[in-house]
Amino acid sequence: MKYFITIDAGTGSIRAVVFNELGEQKGVYQIEWEHLSEEGVANSMNFDCEKNWELVKECLENSILDAGVKKSDISAITSSSMREGIVLYDENKKEIWAVANVDARAGDEVKFLKENFVGVEEEFYKTSGQTFALGAIPRILWLKNNRPKIYEKARYITMLSDWILFKLTGKLAVEPSNAGTSGIFSLEKREWDKAQMKKVGLKDDIFPPVLESGEVLAEPKKEFGFSKCKVVMGGGDVQLGTLGLGLTKEGDIAILGGSFWQQVVNIPSSTTPPKDMSIRVNPHVVSGLSQAEGITFFSGLVMRWFRDAFGCGKSYSELEEMAKSVPVGSYGIIPVFSDSMKYGKWYHASPSFLNLSIDPSVCNTASMFRSLEENAAIVSAINLEKIEKFSSVKNDKIIFAGGSSKGELWSQIVADVLGKEVVVPVVKEATSLGGAIYCALALGVYESLDDTVKVMVKYEKTYKPNMAYHDKYKELREKFEKAYQKQLELVDEGVTTSMWKAPGL
Repeated sequence: MKYFITIDAGTGSIRAVVFNELGEQKGVYQIEWEHLSEEGVANSMNFDCEKNWELVKECLENSILDAGVKKSDISAITSSSMREGIVLYDENKKEIWAVANVDARAGDEVKFLKENFVGVEEEFYKTSGQTFALGAIPRILWLKNNRPKIYEKARYITMLSDWILFKLTGKLAVEPSNAGTSGIFSLEKREWDKAQMKKVGLKDDIFPPVLESGEVLAEPKKEFGFSKCKVVMGGGDVQLGTLGLGLTKEGDIAILGGSFWQQVVNIPSSTTPPKDMSIRVNPHVVSGLSQAEGITFFSGLVMRWFRDAFGCGKSYSELEEMAKSVPVGSYGIIPVFSDSMKYGKWYHASPSFLNLSIDPSVCNTASMFRSLEENAAIVSAINLEKIEKFSSVKNDKIIFAGGSSKGELWSQIVADVLGKEVVVPVVKEATSLGGAIYCALALGVYESLDDTVKVMVKYEKTYKPNMAYHDKYKELREKFEKAYQKQLELVDEGVTTSMWKAPGL
C-alpha cells in the first residue's frame, strides 16, 4: 500500500494529511497560525517563512505519527496553499520577502498603475482572469518603491505552495493553478506572461519554470529522512480541492467552504473572461480547463470568531445542534460580512448584525449562528448566478466540501438556499485529497486521471432541497442585498470602516 502526504498552507492554519492509494485519510495534523501585519505598513499581511517553515515540518512529522506509518511508507509528497501569497528569493534562492493572500498594502501602486497605464488592468485581465486587487504586480511595484534594496536582490518568484516544495527539494518551479493567481499569467497558454511586467517597468526575468500539477519535481532532501519518495507539483487550494471532489470535466460545479468560501465552475481554458470583470477566472489543475470563481470573504474565519467570542466554549457541532431549533430566516437577523463578488471594484461593508432583537429567546447565540450559516449560502447563490450568466453553465448538482460541509445543518441550508441537490464527499479535506490523487497518478498507481478519481473520490451524503424553504430564502436574499448596499453607503460616507477593501479603492 502506498501512502501520500499533502501539505496544505491555508489562510487560518497549516495542516498535513496522509492518504493511502484508495483515497482513505489515515492521518492528519493541523496548527492554527496567524499572518501579522508589518509595522508601519497599513493593510499588510506578512508571511514569516522562517517561523512558518518550522510549523510545516511539525505538521509533516506529526501527520505521519497520526497515520501510524513510517517515513519509508510515504511514496509521494505534494503541497497546496492559499492563492495569491508570494515569495521572493535572491540569487542564492534565499527567501527575502513574502506576503500572505489578502495582503493589501499596495493601494497607492494600484492607483498609480490605473492612472498611468490607462486600460492596462482590463488588458491584463483578458489574458489572466485577474485584477490588480490581490495580484503580484502592484505588490512588487510597492517593493520597488518602498524596499528598493530587496527589490534589486529579487531573482525568483513563487507562490506559497511552490515554496513548500522548494524547501523540501531545493528546486524552484511553479504550476499554473496557483501561479495564475499572481495575475502575471496566461490562462490559455498556461505560462508566465512576462510582457506584463515589462510593460509596467518591472523585472521580467524572475520567473522559474512552469510544471503542470502532478508532474514530479524531485526527491526530498536526505535530511528529511524519506526513502523512495517523490515530491509532486500540487496546486492552489481551491483548484486542487475541486479535483479532490472529482471535478475534472467542463461544467462541473462546487462550493468549497473553508476560511474563505469559493464557488467554482469548470470552463475551457480558451474562454475569455467576462468584459465587466465581475468574476475571477483561474487555471484549473486539470490541463485544458479554467475555473470561473466567486469568492465569499472570511466565511470560515467569521464563524471561528463567532465561536470564540460568543460560543461560550461550545464546539461547532454543539452550536449547530442549538441552531437546528431556530426557524428558517433566523428571526430576520441579517449578517453583514462578505459581499457578493464584484471583482472589478471589490470592497466590503463594516462587519455587523442587523435587525437584532432584545428578546433573548429570539436573538441569542443559536439564532445568530444560524444566520451566519444562511448568509454564507446566500452569498454563494448570488456568486453562482453571476458565473452562470457569464459561462452559461447550469448544473442541478453542487458538490459541497471543506470544513463547513462537516455541518449537517449547514449542508442542508446550502441545498435549500440554492434549490439544488448538494452532494458531500466522504473526505472533507478535498484539497489534500486532490494532492493525493496527483501523487497516485504521478507514481503510476492508476492509468489515467479519471481512473484515479473513480477510485479515490467517494461521496457520503446527498441533501435534497426543501423548495418551500428555498422560496423563503429568496425573500431573505433580497433583504440582504438591499441592506448590504445601504451599509456600503455608510463606508462611502466615512461613517463605518470596511471589513476589507481592495488596494487602490
